[in-house]
This record gives sequence, structure tokens and C-alpha cells, in this order.
Amino acid sequence: MQPVYIVDSIRTPRARANNGGGLNQLNPYELLDVLYKHIDHKNILDLHSINEVILGCVTQYGEQAGNIAKSSALFSGYPDSISGLTINRFCSSSLDAINLGYLKIQSQQAENIIAGGVEMMSRVPMLSDKAAIWNDLTIATKARIFLMGSGADLIATLFNISRAEADMQALKSQQRAMIAQKNRHFKSIVAVIDEQKAINCYQDECIRSDTTFESLSSLEPSFQKLGEKGVDKAQLNYFPELNEISHIHTAGNSPAMADAASLTLLSSHSIQENGIRARAKIISVAIVNDDPLLVLSGCLLATKKILEQNNLQVKDIDLFEIHEAFASTIVYCQQQLKIDDEKLNVNGGCIALGHPMGATGSIMMSTLIDELERQDLTTGVVATSGAAGAGTAILIERIEV
Repeated sequence: MQPVYIVDSIRTPRARANNGGGLNQLNPYELLDVLYKHIDHKNILDLHSINEVILGCVTQYGEQAGNIAKSSALFSGYPDSISGLTINRFCSSSLDAINLGYLKIQSQQAENIIAGGVEMMSRVPMLSDKAAIWNDLTIATKARIFLMGSGADLIATLFNISRAEADMQALKSQQRAMIAQKNRHFKSIVAVIDEQKAINCYQDECIRSDTTFESLSSLEPSFQKLGEKGVDKAQLNYFPELNEISHIHTAGNSPAMADAASLTLLSSHSIQENGIRARAKIISVAIVNDDPLLVLSGCLLATKKILEQNNLQVKDIDLFEIHEAFASTIVYCQQQLKIDDEKLNVNGGCIALGHPMGATGSIMMSTLIDELERQDLTTGVVATSGAAGAGTAILIERIEV
């Protein structure tokens, strides 16, 4: 099998997903253009050697519709010969884009692929595509698929995760992200500057430096009203051992909505013709689907699978980047996998840093590679969760210069 290397993994900052956010004045094409131009100007890859662009995008509607992988490459003036594919596996989308690129190179269908994702949640809001599974309780119940927050509350209920534990997880995420940003741990950020539109976005915006346990504790549950409209009853029908659903998730211990784009450059060559060396090698990938009713437990099952298929244990991995898809999910993962705090999401997670759905997995990949290099470590696992129990994991090995 052809080896697959990560030449680079870059991203924009994660901006607040509202009208005042630092990236809101750009459309998705203009945002991706910043990263495409960075690849071109830095001569990271010969553009004519790129076979395909594969992008994750969850809400493929409006500005994000129309196969944005292909159309954005054309918008940025990339060669016509580059094909494009846009995918949606919910919040695992951009990690699955990397996975697909890996498989295509490994099977010698391609030599160089750009994989990643984009989500402009301030301009194309979550659920604006009006999918039936999110709007019709009859369809959702028959398909056994519910909104992410409802699934997170169910996980908390099933595994006795308290509101205090969830809020402590959120506080840890904020504190770690704040330290990481202050100490410039995120080396792979490409600043977004547009003088005409007065844009100067160079760092993640969603971190709340004034967060305290007390401020988190004061917030009202976000998904209780949804539960009262029929979701709680539907969930309890599937879990008769439960008396009620514990609604512990709030705006403070849920992932922050964000705007961002990310690109990960994959190649069959560890050294490019221009002398640029790859930063990491992909060792293995894993795709799973857990119980759809748990919604967000896929990251745990994917991590277990990738360890098992490589005969590894948690102690053999230097760092884990596991999707902080609501506080209960990551608390549950850490409890089950018994990962030391010093190895898991050491620079914070999506609760603090933001979750631009279709771009998050590739962003997590860049964060992992940055941190492996910073700490001079070797092996890492990235794992994401998507709706309906989807889960993806990738095992990488840093290439030492």
C-alpha cells in the first residue's frame, strides 16, 4: 500500500458565529481563498500536481451549496484539472475528508490531495437546510436520530454525569484554551486580513477568559424545552429504565458555534520536489457508527477501534485530540478510556475554541500536529463524533526533522 503523508495542516482562526464575528463579512469562498492562496504563495505543493480537493461541510445550503469543494478551487484560480468532492458526515465531515484522501492516495488513485472543510455558521446557520430529521419528530423517532444537545443530555443521564462535572469540563476547556492562545501554541493558524472589509482576524475568538465555575453554574439548561415538546418522551420509550432525562447542558458547557475553514495537504511523498518535508504520516484510520440514540458517542467507539486494530493501548499514544462535542461526551470518553489529563485535549476543545461543524476535524488535526511538534512527541490520535452515532479516528506519527 502507498504510504500517506501530511505535508501540512492549516486553518483560519475560529471566529464567533454572529454578525459581529471577525469573519462574518466574508463568504465561504473568500474564506477558503485565504488558505488556498497560502498554499500557493508558500509553494507548499505544486498546484498542477494536486488531484482532488475534498471538503467537509454540514449545512450545504445557500452560500455553501453547489459542491463547494470544486467551486471554491475554481474560485481561487486553481487548475481546472483538480476534481472536487464535498461530503457530509455531520461533525466528522472534515476528518472524513482526510480519511477519503488517505484512502485514495493509499490505493494509488491519487498522489496529492487537499482535504479539509468549511462552515460559516454566522452566514449559513445550523439547521437552515431544514432537514426533515431535525424538524419532523415522527421521522426523527422512526430513524432514531435526535439533535445533538438532546443526545448529550441522554449520555449524561445514562452514565450519571452531573451538571457540576459538565461545568468543570467546560471550565477546564476555557482555561486550557486561554493558556494555549496566550503562549501561541496554535502555529497552524493563517491570519485572515482584508483591508477593504476592515477584517483583521488572527486568533480564535470564542474563548471566554472571564469564565468561572460560578458563571457556568448560573446558566439555564438549553435543551429542556425541546425535551418537553416530545423528545424526552421519545427517548424514554427507548430507555424504560430511566425515569427522566437530566438536562445538564447549557450555552456554557456546549460547543461554541463558529466560522472557520481548514485544509490538510496529503501526499504520497514525504519530501516534495521543492524540498518541503511532510510533518506527519497517517498510520491508520477507523470509521464506526454507535447507537444513533446516543448521538455523539462515536468518538469513543472510533478511538477504541483504532487502538484495537493497531494493537495499541492508551498508554502507547502521546496525545489525543477527541471531539469535545458537549461536556458529557468528553467526560464519558475520559472515564471509559482512562486517558490522563496531560494527554487529552491539552489546548482545550470545542466548548472554548468553537465548533465550525464541517471544518472541525481538520482543525483538530492541525492542533494535534502543532502540539506533537511543540512537545517533541511522536504519536497522536484525532477522533470526532457526528450525529446519529457517527465516529471517525485517525492515528498519526509525527515526522521528526
